[in-house]
Amino acid sequence: MASLLANDSEQMDRRTSRSICDAVGERLQQSLRPEPRLPTHLEQLLDQLKKRDRESGAH
Repeated sequence: MASLLANDSEQMDRRTSRSICDAVGERLQQSLRPEPRLPTHLEQLLDQLKKRDRESGAH
């Protein structure tokens, strides 16, 4: 890694580095975006669990 830092002409400025990081982050968010909705049966089960939690006083 020291050899990468030794050549100043090839170092990347902060602005370019930040732009690349932002672009990679945006692409990852798009690629890893969860499914918009759960199947109906799973939503019903989650609703039942939430209801039981409320009834039992759990937070």
